[in-house]
Amino acid sequence: MTPNWKADLQAEFERAEDARARGNEGQARVCARRAAGIAIREYLARRGTPLPSISAYDLLRYLGEQPDTPPDLRQAAASLTLRVTEAFKLPTDADLIAEARRLCAALLPDWE
Repeated sequence: MTPNWKADLQAEFERAEDARARGNEGQARVCARRAAGIAIREYLARRGTPLPSISAYDLLRYLGEQPDTPPDLRQAAASLTLRVTEAFKLPTDADLIAEARRLCAALLPDWE
């Protein structure tokens, strides 16, 4: 993991909020997923677990499949990997920025 993972994580959340403020919810989702990926990479590094992938999407799926992942984090990971509809909307009303923040806080309580 990069020594600046906290700064990288904060920057992704700032980009997500900026994108949402501009009405670009698609970009906000991408940034939320990237933020979650940064947190999962750091979490796995701290546990000494080899990274199964560098892709944030793959890491979210991996986290959701682990038997020791609490149900609320499985749900957050599932929300963050939802595919958009043909109208480029999520099939649910999930706030992916909030889901990513919740996941990051649970995995890395020291990130903020």
